[in-house]
Amino acid sequence: MKEIQRTVAAPTRIGLDAIAIEAGTPVELDLRLEAVSEGVLVTGTVRADTAGECTRCLEPVTGSVDLYLTELFAYPDSVTEETTDEDEIHRVLDDRIDLEPVIVDSVGLELPLHPVCREDCEGLCPECGVRLAIAESGHSHDILDPRWAGLAAKFGVESEPSTELVNNEVEEK
Repeated sequence: MKEIQRTVAAPTRIGLDAIAIEAGTPVELDLRLEAVSEGVLVTGTVRADTAGECTRCLEPVTGSVDLYLTELFAYPDSVTEETTDEDEIHRVLDDRIDLEPVIVDSVGLELPLHPVCREDCEGLCPECGVRLAIAESGHSHDILDPRWAGLAAKFGVESEPSTELVNNEVEEK
């Protein structure tokens, strides 16, 4: 058994499109490597800071990922190595194990698919793109439904919402 505590720089960006561990970010490893009958059992924790953007308002989002690993690396010519497909289990090659694919897979599963800057983030206005968190109260846009444009022009209405045009027309009849 061997215990390892190291801090290494992320070799590449690890994560998802919206949030990830950026290349060069310190990744803290606190691992225990144990020789078992079929290979090397790696257990322990991985911690790193993450950066990305809110999927609602596109503001920067920072955080961290803490994950617990348990992974078996099979010895060459072991029963486990012989009875599993190549992509089902990691292997010990030349007395070395490669933790990077294990960490990449684990981080990808741990990070949120849609990170938000805060749970009640309102996002962006669909019409003008302003962040609704900083927009004035009651922020809205009057949009004229193009199907009513001819009728609105006939009665001199410039820019009222289409629901008001429908309600006014029903009231007049």
